[in-house]
Amino acid sequence: MKAIKYCITSLVAIMLFYGCDQGIDGITEVDPGPDASAPQIKINSPADGLSLKVNEELTSVPIRFEATDDIELGSVRVIMDGTQIASYSSFKDYRRFIVEDLIYDGIDDGTHEFAVSATDLDGKTTTETTTFVKEPAYIPKYAGELLYVPFDGDYTDLISFEKPTVEGNPGFTDESLNGPSAYAGAADSYLTFSTDRFKNAEFSAIFWLKINAVPDRAGVLIMGPPLNDTGGNDLTKGFRFFRENAGGMQRFKLNVGSGDSGTWFDGGEAADVDPAADKWVNMAFTISNTEAVVYIDGEIVTEGPLIGGVDWTDCNVLSIMSGAPNFTGWNHWSDESYMDDLRVFDRAITQEEVRTIIQDDSGVAPPLYDATFDGEMFYMPFDGDYKNLFTDTEATIEGSPGFAGESAAGSDAYVGATDSYLTFPTNGLTTNQFSATMWYKINADPDRAGILVMGPPMINDGADNDLTKGFRFFRENAGGNQRFKLNVGSGAGGTWFDGGEAADVNPATEEWIHLAFTISDTEAVVYIDGEIVSQGAFDGVDWTDCDVLSIMSGAPNFTGWNHWSDLSLIDELRLYDKALTQEEVQNIRDSDL
Repeated sequence: MKAIKYCITSLVAIMLFYGCDQGIDGITEVDPGPDASAPQIKINSPADGLSLKVNEELTSVPIRFEATDDIELGSVRVIMDGTQIASYSSFKDYRRFIVEDLIYDGIDDGTHEFAVSATDLDGKTTTETTTFVKEPAYIPKYAGELLYVPFDGDYTDLISFEKPTVEGNPGFTDESLNGPSAYAGAADSYLTFSTDRFKNAEFSAIFWLKINAVPDRAGVLIMGPPLNDTGGNDLTKGFRFFRENAGGMQRFKLNVGSGDSGTWFDGGEAADVDPAADKWVNMAFTISNTEAVVYIDGEIVTEGPLIGGVDWTDCNVLSIMSGAPNFTGWNHWSDESYMDDLRVFDRAITQEEVRTIIQDDSGVAPPLYDATFDGEMFYMPFDGDYKNLFTDTEATIEGSPGFAGESAAGSDAYVGATDSYLTFPTNGLTTNQFSATMWYKINADPDRAGILVMGPPMINDGADNDLTKGFRFFRENAGGNQRFKLNVGSGAGGTWFDGGEAADVNPATEEWIHLAFTISDTEAVVYIDGEIVSQGAFDGVDWTDCDVLSIMSGAPNFTGWNHWSDLSLIDELRLYDKALTQEEVQNIRDSDL
């Protein structure tokens, strides 16, 4: 062994000597060239727009970034909220510097600015910044609240900070009820939470859905035992809240197991929701020791006794937006709808509390008035007040309108006055389809006026009408008659629905007339006394910046052509979240006669 070692050593020495003797060059310095560009910085954490949601007053944030230069870095500074927290001037790789393990403590509530500044040997400096937010810890807003998932970019429960198990590939949509995003369902996708904290004598859940009717049945919220040995559903414990097709509608049902069997809470047609309405719907259900109740938009759609309450035996998974894994025996798989603001309680909340949460979430009180007609969402009869009966809220009153002492229906009607009109916020009214019906008795002085306007603010310093969004329904003099016109904005421009002489009414008759107009995704139609006076195609309405509904005036958003207050009479004003058919318009008119 020693002989071999000596031989190898000698061979290496000979090779080195031979190489040097043959004139092989040593290491030669290469000119790196001119320093052409400033350093580049990539910040990986904290990312711009990051929202930290933790249950502590102060928290930490990891800092990860990379600084590079074409020639050589001279120094790197790390800055938090204007204060330097670290600096570097010695680099193993003089062109590339990576930080992966720096932690900054003491992040409090509010907005924070993070910066990295790098300078090269030539004095050129680059600074990159990101802004992030630490949100205050969520404090339960309602008694007994156990879980709150707002789906604002993640699936974390803000009360326990538990992250669910994510199955498949659900996502987020910016088409949310609240906050920046909502849950977006996908095929074979759902969330699950552990269940120990939910196994209480009473249970309630409330959340918002925007329904995708494909697939036409799905599990929504499930906390039940595993499937039986044959793959069938076990309805004897826990609960199952789900939806199914019902003649094109989606019907919501609840089943609760009390140990030996499951009790059904099926409201039939009362629990149906039209998925074509394409709007957020509030869902809630409560389970107590004695009964269960299901609510849709704050209204009871089914309730009944529950002998013995709920049995939680073997209910080890709370599934969100799917029947899987424990309720798939009837093919109630993943729900591809949107969900927002899910809350779970350890008690049976009351109808009043359901309605309060709806108003807190949406900013709009749930209806107090049972709709008379399909799709009706606003009703003002003017019987001694200016209230929308769906929300029991009074209009904002401009000027001094009054009551007529006569009516087309009911006990009274609105009568206009100079510089007088009503306004409502448009929350809940900007639906993809829209209709309005009303009774009207003309006062032709002034000879033009706004009747119903829901448009954006005036443009060009308030001098001109913006016809590109919303709608304007108004009247103008036409040879002594009053001509009714509609303009609807689809985003790029406004489309006119002017029936010419067909839309004229003689004000001298002093009679009540029935007015209506409808707006769908493809057309708009104007009716007088149930007959079509104007109809045409367009690309659907754009509601951007349409924050005010004006009643009996063009003010404040449609006055560029002097369509100010209407001194006429109006009665039985109704708004709808659908495009009424002519038959429906005629039925509504006839119902008031």
